[in-house]
Amino acid sequence: MKGAIECGGVGEGMAVRTWIEPVVAGAQVASSFYDTGLLLVVKNYYNRTNSTSPAHVLEDLQQKAVSDFYIIYNLVLGLSPLLTAYGLTKLGDKKNRKITICFPLLGYLVSRSLLLLLILLGWPIEVMYGAAALNGLTGGFTTYWAGVMALGALGSSEHRRSLRLIVIELTYGMAGFLGSIASGHIFIHSHISYRQGTVLVASSIAVYAFCFLYSFFVLKVPTTEGTCPAYTAHSKLKDIDQPDSQLPEDERTAGSSGSCEDKGRGPLAPSKLIIAMLFIGAVLYDLAVVGAMDVLPLFLLKKPLSWGPVEIGYGNAAGYMIFITSFLGVFVFSKYLRDTTMIIIGILSFSVGILIMAFVRRTFLFYVARAIMLFALIPLPTIRSLLSKHVQGSSYGKVFVLLQLSLVITGVATSTAFNKIYQNILDWFSGFCFILSCVAGCLSIIPISG
Repeated sequence: MKGAIECGGVGEGMAVRTWIEPVVAGAQVASSFYDTGLLLVVKNYYNRTNSTSPAHVLEDLQQKAVSDFYIIYNLVLGLSPLLTAYGLTKLGDKKNRKITICFPLLGYLVSRSLLLLLILLGWPIEVMYGAAALNGLTGGFTTYWAGVMALGALGSSEHRRSLRLIVIELTYGMAGFLGSIASGHIFIHSHISYRQGTVLVASSIAVYAFCFLYSFFVLKVPTTEGTCPAYTAHSKLKDIDQPDSQLPEDERTAGSSGSCEDKGRGPLAPSKLIIAMLFIGAVLYDLAVVGAMDVLPLFLLKKPLSWGPVEIGYGNAAGYMIFITSFLGVFVFSKYLRDTTMIIIGILSFSVGILIMAFVRRTFLFYVARAIMLFALIPLPTIRSLLSKHVQGSSYGKVFVLLQLSLVITGVATSTAFNKIYQNILDWFSGFCFILSCVAGCLSIIPISG
């Protein structure tokens, strides 16, 4: 009894230094500053480049130029981690899981500095392709987020893992919300001479520096809750009563052993079919989300909306509110519904909202569409939670980075395709890409429910 209490206390009362949330929050505020700064710097750059064009063609030229830039930028950013992500994660699983956090953050810090130099020294915008390559070769978001999810899974019990991972996503979203609200105002009102964006990008670099130093010197890797036999046995009994699984009750009980080995037996082999179906569902859903979100900033800059820096900041902030509503959704739904049911609810929420976005012509309709997407964040963290219940704790990093690499490859292909489609339908129906995203979202339900 005493052992169960002591081991349970490790999971419930984690030392503050094992919390990954300060890093997630800081890095996302920095990312929000950078993303807004990059978009507006690129827009201003092509405005100057095309300034001799007639006014009636200037907007279309700018849209296509910005779109072409992001096609190449996203290709480089998405493909370069393929060379290093798996190796860094494998090294992190063997040596120290902080490697998958610190190394990408160092890459972020250096690559973001190139945007500041571009603004101050008037370098050509193509420098940012090199920045994207540097970011990717140091692991990028692929390695960083896999490391964050692995640390979150290690510090949580199986029956609370979905909630634990969505709390991390909530932290990510709230930080993005605050960063987006501030970024547009900082870009307009705080700059050096005529170099708009200087203070915004410098602030991003400073926050990334804090995150790197915190991760390197303060952050501690949590112990695995599942390694305590008494705690695991207690978790098994609780998980039988939890609807938070797609398995039958007898399989659910067996699967709750997590990364521990029962006395006299090895760990249970994961169900390859379930893992494969979860991967397919995640890839299809990510295809839908990435396709829509990559086109959305261009859609907002174009008439009839024609948003400026402040409106873009508020629009991004509205997107980050989904993190709060998705967290509340998981908090309530996990008490009554299976994980698979929660995933389907999230997919339908996104699909309906993005379908409405296709027909947005006034600002208030944008916020209506965003409001309907209130549970759109639920699917991917819940899929990660389900995956973690079918693999050993020592393999969390590798499984999560394989999933993240699958999503990155999908995202790169989708981003390229959707940007090209968007360019070709500008004069016909600019919301067509959102309809395609709706279809892809609905298709992702099939492997999840199967």
